Amino acid sequence: MKLSVYQIDAFAKQAFEGNPAAICPLPFWLPDGVMQLIAEENNLSETAFFIETDSGFHIRWFTPTTEVDLCGHATLAAAYVLFHCLDYKRDQIEFDSRSGLLHVSRDEELLVLDFPAQAAAPCETPEEILHAFGVEPVECLKGEDYIVVFELEDDVLSAEPKLEFLRELDGRGVVITSLSEHYDFVSRFFAPNFGIDEDPVTGSSFTQLAPYWSQRLGRSKLYAKQLSSRGGEVICELKGERVSIAGKAVKYLQGVIDI
Repeated sequence: MKLSVYQIDAFAKQAFEGNPAAICPLPFWLPDGVMQLIAEENNLSETAFFIETDSGFHIRWFTPTTEVDLCGHATLAAAYVLFHCLDYKRDQIEFDSRSGLLHVSRDEELLVLDFPAQAAAPCETPEEILHAFGVEPVECLKGEDYIVVFELEDDVLSAEPKLEFLRELDGRGVVITSLSEHYDFVSRFFAPNFGIDEDPVTGSSFTQLAPYWSQRLGRSKLYAKQLSSRGGEVICELKGERVSIAGKAVKYLQGVIDI
């Protein structure tokens, strides 16, 4: 069986930036174990699979070790494949998923995700986070991920967490964030329990970051950067119970999987 595969750099202006995702359009769902093996073989933070449905498309996301409920950058990458590689004609795509209906639209060169907002609640800072980073945060919140707010941008940029402590935490991962001199805020994301020591750009994390920073800064539209080694710029806007997350993407690779 031959399957098309695309590797797309999401939240990137050019190749080798942003977060690479493998995208596999399917004529029908493969067994879960086969999709997991493909994701493991691709060895990227996410591989997304989608099939066409009567109303749009259904999308699923796999890390090298497990299926996840939501992935922003791989959804952006899947939309790029439909718009730019598979000649999808409409200006908006509807994806059904484990996190409900998701929409991606075109705005000139930008692709705009429409995701549910996920406000995180303040919590005590776990000892594991204190041991992992060695810096006392200004604030800690808990949603799908731990949101750890540092006072200084340099605390985010220079962090070298001890991942063995992060592996002891519940939840998906840990986001560290701060105000920024050049952006509204910056962030980094770590999810070692999901096979991702550090994710280059984590679109879904902005469903939690946008509500926090919007409330703190008093405005709904925010310009952010995830400070991984590859880096990626994100424009996000809180719209009630939804968050729009916008960025660019580029195709790095197109090929065929033979299984």
